[in-house]
Amino acid sequence: MNALLRLYQPAHQALQRTSFADGLAPLLLRLYLAPVMMQAGWNKLSHFEDTANWFGNPDWGLGLPAPELMTALAAGTEFFGGVLLLLGLAIRWISIPLMVTMLVAAFAVHWPNGWLAIADASSWLANDRVLEAAERLERAKSILREHGNYSWLTGRGSVVILNNGIEFAITYFVMLLSLFFTGGGRYTSLDYWLARRFQLLPEGQR
Repeated sequence: MNALLRLYQPAHQALQRTSFADGLAPLLLRLYLAPVMMQAGWNKLSHFEDTANWFGNPDWGLGLPAPELMTALAAGTEFFGGVLLLLGLAIRWISIPLMVTMLVAAFAVHWPNGWLAIADASSWLANDRVLEAAERLERAKSILREHGNYSWLTGRGSVVILNNGIEFAITYFVMLLSLFFTGGGRYTSLDYWLARRFQLLPEGQR
């Protein structure tokens, strides 16, 4: 046991020296999420009426109450939340409504489709819907090979079928949950510098 401790201590001390860069991971999460959220919010804002109709329609939409209000809340949260993520401002606060938005998207929109965002029949997470999509995909490929320039059509990537599962929404939720606990990041966010300016940081985090 003592030998293990002697080996562990220098390794632990070496890892501790990397703590000066602990703001890097939150920064990368923010930079990844910001354009995703801003684009989603902008799409809703620029197609407000269509989005509200989809939110409110019980037959081919979500059947939500007050669809205009729901659209405004979702679009505003995503777009302006993305801006705050980019700036590193009010990160722990804005992560809460963004997480709620991701959960609503996951369970109100994507849940019936399973986990996978892209239909991949080889995945162990594939459900019946995904497995059935494999036949459709092969049929689509055969039509493209026969009637189209298949090598050109697939020159930038394979032809796939969108499954629209909860994968992306839950992944974004987990990333936002991490930001809720870590904040925007030491040295890399406006939150840090404002807290430092007004002496709100604990002694060891300055």
